[in-house]
Amino acid sequence: MSQLEQDYALLLDTVREGGALALSYFHDGVKHWQKGPDDPVSEADHAVDDLLRQKLLSGRPEYGWLSEETDDDPKRLDCKDVWVVDPIDGTRAFIQQRPEFTVCAALVREGRPLAAAVYNPATEEFYDAILGGGARLNGNPIHVSAATNFEGARLLTGQHFFRNTGPADKPAEVTIHMVNSIAYRMCLVADSRYDACISLSRKSDWDIAAAELILAEAGGVNTNSLGQGFEYNRPETLHKSVISAGPDLHAHVLQFLETVKRPPGAKW
Repeated sequence: MSQLEQDYALLLDTVREGGALALSYFHDGVKHWQKGPDDPVSEADHAVDDLLRQKLLSGRPEYGWLSEETDDDPKRLDCKDVWVVDPIDGTRAFIQQRPEFTVCAALVREGRPLAAAVYNPATEEFYDAILGGGARLNGNPIHVSAATNFEGARLLTGQHFFRNTGPADKPAEVTIHMVNSIAYRMCLVADSRYDACISLSRKSDWDIAAAELILAEAGGVNTNSLGQGFEYNRPETLHKSVISAGPDLHAHVLQFLETVKRPPGAKW
């Protein structure tokens, strides 16, 4: 196997193990606290982070590490290959025992993801992708939907997404839903259960790097609300927004965002 294939195999095995550990905390309740305003964390986040870091770095000591639950080490910026990890994306749902959380990890090289896994152990959904190799759910190939506009679309976004829309622009038939984990949302679009994921709030590298590759390998397009792509493992790890969908619907979303009135103070 090539080095990338070996890294990919290591990634898949490690994320599965991390998911099993997360699930062991999930049903019995978990100790949790606030890292900051409206920013919960649990003992499970730290336990899974420790496991992923030990497994992924043990045989790859030259690789960098970027995780939500590990103090940032600027040495990662000098590394060609970096593991980008969110031990539990959707911590709020996890604490509330709602099955809307994922364990996420990606191998990033020179700013772009090469291999990725996103695992929801509560629902037994394991998404993975390797650059140029397509995307899978539980080993089966997946692809984004062919939706082209909002009519009849199934959207993962906030309930007020169409609040500033005039009557002529508001779709008559559209379904809006939300789940806590942004990575899970993006993967649900990758396997066409939903048509688009639209998040106009800031996200970090670890929130989206793995799911971005999975959706791209499923035929989708990922940008921020200005149509700009993502680069990872930079000094600034925040991204202003995330728009994920099939090519036609993605273009439609961006066009829509150009026409609606932005609320005062909006970052998108």
